[in-house]
Amino acid sequence: MIPLDVFVSESLAADLLQQVRWRDGVECPRCRSDRAVKNGSYGHFQRYLCKDCDRTFNDKTGTIFAYSKIALRKWLFSIYAFLRFNTSIRQLQTEIDVTYETIHRHVERFVTALDAPHLDLVGPVEIDEVYVTAGKKARDRERESRSRGLSARGRGSYQSDKPPVFILVDRDTGDRYVVPAKSADEPIVRLLLADREEESLTVYTDGFRAYDPLDEDDEITREYVVHSDGEYADDEVHVNTCESHGSLLRPWLSPHRGVSKDKLTPYVRAFQLGRELFRKPGKAALKHAIRATL
Repeated sequence: MIPLDVFVSESLAADLLQQVRWRDGVECPRCRSDRAVKNGSYGHFQRYLCKDCDRTFNDKTGTIFAYSKIALRKWLFSIYAFLRFNTSIRQLQTEIDVTYETIHRHVERFVTALDAPHLDLVGPVEIDEVYVTAGKKARDRERESRSRGLSARGRGSYQSDKPPVFILVDRDTGDRYVVPAKSADEPIVRLLLADREEESLTVYTDGFRAYDPLDEDDEITREYVVHSDGEYADDEVHVNTCESHGSLLRPWLSPHRGVSKDKLTPYVRAFQLGRELFRKPGKAALKHAIRATL
């Protein structure tokens, strides 16, 4: 159920932010002291006085919502629609009646605030890569416009505006990680697999040559299928979960009209956050999204 009450009432939006932000108790965002007392209000938001540093703050201080002229209810609606329905920035501009530049700036502030994924692999692990369209988005005026489609056959590259995005699936925990990279080669693969609980790790891959050096690693057991030979699964040996998850990424990026290379990482993090809250009910999904930015 969509939490419509939060999107039409600034007071309810403020209450929701307060619940999520101070779920473990009020803490001064400047000195991290927990000795804070209520001290009036700031519009719809509770204001506090820190007994240690003697400074005041409110529920928005130190968050992406601070100093914003857009009402919090509109902020939360934009975040919810962006993640839940993959609404384009142009459509959000119409829905909340602000300029395109303003909503674009706020959406980018939101995606930039998202934390990088922390890989903690247990295994077995599937790993695969997908290539997405991401260039300089019209800022390089000396070159012709690039094609939006994958016109050339074969794997893409960062230089050709088709950077790789690695998909990792931990079969033990069910966690899925989506990590953009500048290249799809052995050092990147080893870096992605380095954060694991045990020294030994079973890894399932396809026949891409970047994974071949894993065969010589005593701490990694690599099993793979070769797609070019028509082999896609051999009992538990496959990368189908990765391919399924990765197949959602390109359509998710499509409404945003070609994300630039330097913005690809935060947009991919937003995609992953959207997948995390896919099956959560409305208000729980919104709380999860707010928590991710704090």
